[in-house]
Amino acid sequence: MKALKYVIGGAAVGVAAVYLLGYDYLFSGISKTYLKGRSSAYIDDGKLFPGNLIATEEPELWTEDPDYNKKELPEHVLENLKHSKTAAFVVIKNGKILHEQYWDGYNQLSQTNSFSMAKAVTVMLLGKVLEEGIIKNIDDRLSDFYPEFKEKEFGSEVTLKNLAQMEAGLDWDEDYNNPFLPNAKAYYGRNLVKAVFSRRFQEQPGTRFQYQSGATQLLGFALKKALNQTLASYLSEKFWIPMGMEQNASWSTDNHGMEKTYCCIHSNARDYAKLGQLFLDDGKVGEQQILNLDFIEQMRTPTEKSQDIYGMGLWINHDNPVKHYYFLGLQGQYIIMIPEHNMVIVRTGSYSNNPKNDRGRPDQVKFLVNESVQLFQ
Repeated sequence: MKALKYVIGGAAVGVAAVYLLGYDYLFSGISKTYLKGRSSAYIDDGKLFPGNLIATEEPELWTEDPDYNKKELPEHVLENLKHSKTAAFVVIKNGKILHEQYWDGYNQLSQTNSFSMAKAVTVMLLGKVLEEGIIKNIDDRLSDFYPEFKEKEFGSEVTLKNLAQMEAGLDWDEDYNNPFLPNAKAYYGRNLVKAVFSRRFQEQPGTRFQYQSGATQLLGFALKKALNQTLASYLSEKFWIPMGMEQNASWSTDNHGMEKTYCCIHSNARDYAKLGQLFLDDGKVGEQQILNLDFIEQMRTPTEKSQDIYGMGLWINHDNPVKHYYFLGLQGQYIIMIPEHNMVIVRTGSYSNNPKNDRGRPDQVKFLVNESVQLFQ
């Protein structure tokens, strides 16, 4: 009995220590992963978190190309997609759906986690807010929205552009496996302010490129402050509805209703493809300019400090003979735009061991680009 008391007492002390040290989010993480037979975040976890609705009103289905699904994928491409646990693979060419294929029970209606593809969507919202004059300048400072950042070293100098270009100088280790680092706290925690505002800045903003989810979350906070409405509702009004998205989507939030702007839009492959088509069409849907071309050019122009692999929210590959740029999310979520061939490729799935030998970019993206262009040219 005495031994049992020691065990219970020790466990209680351990739990108290976890809370005191700010690691209470670990309990949420354990319940949402290990207790569900998972070892990390996964593409179907949207229902485990609170979220805000991204509504559509008049869905417009993709027009099918005359050759829709008439070509079978080569065996080596199929093997690549199956090996990487692909859920959906969609190819759009000349504005029409040319090929779509699903595996493991996923289908046209399946909504999966965008993960970091949402970063580019957050930057799109910045472009729209600037276009509407709600925020006057991309070089406005984060501290204009949250004066407390003036108290942090370098904090008063961080601009919205620094955040969008991943040149914020934030003290943020972009590690997806260590449960004690900031990504886990932001993902599984209840309060994004506590997870992100507590971080310091370690260097002069604009000094170097460093991909950090915390930077995009800070950008999201600035947008939320400027808009005074949920970012999901603004995304719905300015993009989801005018683009005729086929389904409502959702955006995961913390317990206070703040969207996780570095990740976690839950939508289907066909609607993800519409985001890609918007960029191929230079921001237009039909005759309506949804996002201004100047801002789109900023997003897809590689920065010097990233050594030409990143723009604003978008990854870029001009090294490949077939040039392309893309939205990129954890575990292999891609929306790939190939301007020369007027093609969009969407791949969703669960590729936990995704090799990134191509200057920090996933090898699979280049593979799918080259193979799809060859097959569907």
